[in-house]
Amino acid sequence: MTSLLAPRSSFVAGRWAEGGSTFAVEDPAEESVLCEVEAASAADVDAAVAAARRSFDSGIWADRPAAERAEVVRAFLASLTGMREELVGSISAEAGQPTWFAEMTQYGSGLDLGRRTVDLYLSMAHEEMNPVPVDELIRGRVALSVRRHEPVGVVSAITPYNGAFIMAMQKVVPALMAGNSVILRPSPLTPLSSLALGSAAEAAGLPAGVLSVLIEDGAAGAEVMTTDPRVDMVSFTGSTAVGRQILAQAAATVKHVALELGGKSAQIYLPDALHRVAQGAAAVVAATAGQACVAATRMLVPQESKDDVLAAVAGAYGALKVGPPTAPDTVLGPVISAAQRTRCERFVGLAEEHGGKVVVGGGRPAGLDRGYYVEPTVLDVPDNTNRAAQEEIFGPVLTVIGYRDLDDAVAMANDSPYGLSGQVYSADAAAATAVARRLRTGAVNVNTSVFSAYAPSGGYKHSGLGRERGPDGIRAFQEVKHMSIGELPR
Repeated sequence: MTSLLAPRSSFVAGRWAEGGSTFAVEDPAEESVLCEVEAASAADVDAAVAAARRSFDSGIWADRPAAERAEVVRAFLASLTGMREELVGSISAEAGQPTWFAEMTQYGSGLDLGRRTVDLYLSMAHEEMNPVPVDELIRGRVALSVRRHEPVGVVSAITPYNGAFIMAMQKVVPALMAGNSVILRPSPLTPLSSLALGSAAEAAGLPAGVLSVLIEDGAAGAEVMTTDPRVDMVSFTGSTAVGRQILAQAAATVKHVALELGGKSAQIYLPDALHRVAQGAAAVVAATAGQACVAATRMLVPQESKDDVLAAVAGAYGALKVGPPTAPDTVLGPVISAAQRTRCERFVGLAEEHGGKVVVGGGRPAGLDRGYYVEPTVLDVPDNTNRAAQEEIFGPVLTVIGYRDLDDAVAMANDSPYGLSGQVYSADAAAATAVARRLRTGAVNVNTSVFSAYAPSGGYKHSGLGRERGPDGIRAFQEVKHMSIGELPR
């Protein structure tokens, strides 16, 4: 299934841009040009920002009742639902992800997330009473103290290559439901699937300027989107290094900033859960080839059981099918680029230089001469100070580390500049939950996981600011206004 979306240019203020320079979108499974797309010009970027500002200030979208906004957003999502073949094909081809993952997770879960976000927004109170004590209200001659949640304004939404469509749903839908005007800028590596949002905006009758989609080769447009005073908020998902730059660029105009950044998550196995290690290891690399910020790439196990764990994990990785995204039995495809493949290889070498050992993998798969493929790799490292245990590799590379006791395991899990996610496994849910409470991370999965529009995600430390999804994710796209209301004395 490879049916690419068209048109292949930016959607700016209700029209498709024309006449710009083009750049190639690469197929990482073939190391070839997938297609050419038209890059947004500086004038296109300025027009998108100006139209977003104008549409917000006019109130054409922000002032509509929430129920009316919901009707349009649902039509927008229905239009995307009708683009299944083109969307799935584009997602799989541009990101190198297995077709089954593109369809089930990015497309299917992404649209479900969008629909449920609409329901969540409508279930929340956006104007509510403050719990001010009665004696204070009387003393101030106040009849009502009201907290009102209003849209932030113009939102720049910048998405990553590994989840372009689902991350767009995670940002665009709550921002629109809150009444904001949005400019979406996907990664230049995977711009195709985001073009569908422009077509859906047209089909749903979203007012011009309320949603623009900017496609660019480089970062000039993204820089405007994070510095221009007409933009009120930046929502970014990507690397910590780029997140720092965005934070600095947004500071001069004191923008709202929401960042979901890198991770080096740990999965901790208590002694009674070691039968789960093969499954846990496979989850790190399956579907995304380890290119997921929440991937639990550090496996922490009892030191006395480490050899058995390494054997089990090596066996699981040796059985994983690496191959073309369109093959029905493929479990993991390529990484996104030659540079990313080189990064994986470099960290394997660094791990070995600092006392680590390659248990399985570490190179390029046999029989795949084309494509940016990396073997699923298990590293046996002596401790948590190893470079492969400290830095985000963003590839199919797992480090296994032994711990002395649970205090040691918790200390190692927390010994990281990141804090995005974590996992704890035990037959004793209470014991596992006690460990989970001690982890300095924005989410912890205890024996299971949940991905829901109602459940928040986000990071501690260098893994980000703010939250996406859940009520907190809605509130991220809103300002809070306090109104004290009373009658004038007669």
